[in-house]
Amino acid sequence: MARTVDAVVVGSGVNGLVAAAELAKAGWSVALVEGHRRLGGFIATEERTLPGYLHDTYSSWHPLFVSGAAYAALGDDLHRHGLEYRNTEGIVTGTVTDDGRAVLAHRDATTTAQAFAHAEDRTAYLAMLQRFLDNADAIGGLLGSEPRSSRALRHAARMLRRERLTGTEAWLRATLTSARSYCRSEFRGDEVDLLWTPWLLHAGLSPDHASGGLMLPILAATMHGFGLPVVAGGAANFVAAFEALLGELRVDIRTGTPVERLIVTDGRVGGVVCGGESILARRAVLASVTPTALYGDLLPATAPVPAAVREQARRYRYGRAAMQIHVALSAPLHWSDDRLAAVPLLHLSDGSAGTAIACAEAEAGLLPRRPTVVVGQQHVLDPSRVPEGAAALWLQLQELPYEPGGDAAGELDVTGGWTKELTEGYVRRVLSRVARHARDLPDKLLSWDAVTPPDLASDNPNAVAGDPYGGSAELDQNLLWRPLPGASRHATPVAGLWQIGASTHPGPGLGGGSGHLVAQQLVHPPRRLRRR
Repeated sequence: MARTVDAVVVGSGVNGLVAAAELAKAGWSVALVEGHRRLGGFIATEERTLPGYLHDTYSSWHPLFVSGAAYAALGDDLHRHGLEYRNTEGIVTGTVTDDGRAVLAHRDATTTAQAFAHAEDRTAYLAMLQRFLDNADAIGGLLGSEPRSSRALRHAARMLRRERLTGTEAWLRATLTSARSYCRSEFRGDEVDLLWTPWLLHAGLSPDHASGGLMLPILAATMHGFGLPVVAGGAANFVAAFEALLGELRVDIRTGTPVERLIVTDGRVGGVVCGGESILARRAVLASVTPTALYGDLLPATAPVPAAVREQARRYRYGRAAMQIHVALSAPLHWSDDRLAAVPLLHLSDGSAGTAIACAEAEAGLLPRRPTVVVGQQHVLDPSRVPEGAAALWLQLQELPYEPGGDAAGELDVTGGWTKELTEGYVRRVLSRVARHARDLPDKLLSWDAVTPPDLASDNPNAVAGDPYGGSAELDQNLLWRPLPGASRHATPVAGLWQIGASTHPGPGLGGGSGHLVAQQLVHPPRRLRRR
């Protein structure tokens, strides 16, 4: 006989894990179905280079999680099951320009601002952060609510009462503004641009995309307030804590079991078919999948989905591809600026100027000549990840084409796509950018391993075309319109079926926001949903 539960959760990335745990804590019977042989989605730790070197294969940093509502709901339980974080109270991040100049952000915002060249920028930076903090409840509420809901309107009204019309319009204008334009308008010097515009890559944006003017103060305030925590012993321990919690809550976990289709009867979802059997859902199915998969593959043609929604799903856009490079070092690097040895995460970038060019090259199908390189040094926070006296680098590239049509530098042969030869050539380019600022890198490099855009797409079906963020986060496909203009709520047109994950509001990031939001709506349904 088919197993029947209250809810089936499809996909075990952070949003699926959060949703399954919160529903089970509320007394629901839950089945969590994952196509991969392990839980976690883009959360994993592996010895990818040499024994004793623990590399976070994909994501690594948890400021969005520890600052979010999912952590508030589940943090104590996860810590009870072994989750531990390592963080910094000093320098949190920094940027190194091509000419070797380093701009650093400390946990303390005042210390950060004191290094700015212009006195008016020091004042403006602290004012920007304070203005966000004054409105954090309203902004956080808007990002943590269904955008098209009465609750969202209440948060907007709270901002309007505090900021009045002029101040509220300023936030709206920032949402319509790129980070490059925002920095030009608000600051005389380039320190804020250098520090924070490269961080927009982690949100699936570029320096010239709208909404950067909103995201920049959010990112800055989050890292000043919460740092850059990493999981002690590797990100896989985050998944292990969730798995232990889900076991305690008697969640039925099915791994290595891709969902083949959703069961829809009389206009309502009734469960899933996976591994040749059915799992029936009395109350809800939560699918952490892309719109392409949900409306194009999993739902039957007879499901009550408007034709316009299916067409919008067909035209859903994916963003730039990404790549991870893991490097094992015999010892920590000797950086050109000694302060960089203590920085958990650096960007090698000239700010908007360089990062925007690399983004444009990638979106034109070219391998960037001078890519923005994200340099993670997790061993600074957690020495247990490497052998004693050793070090490692977690390098991330977020400006790549999935199917390269050329090389902006005219050096690499892209015929055949991401071949072994092309991967090795591009890794050499990236490592040479790092070596400009750490000249002992070639001598200390023991081994490296690369996760290419096709690898990302193969490892996770939500990373269509190597995009790890579940689809472009440009403004027309974000906020009120994520994932689709005709289906922007998490509740889909099919009764009982909910979509969660990076493709849905509030978008990509390791916060668990959509999983928490949907779980809470199901456990404490608004009046309009009690009839669904």
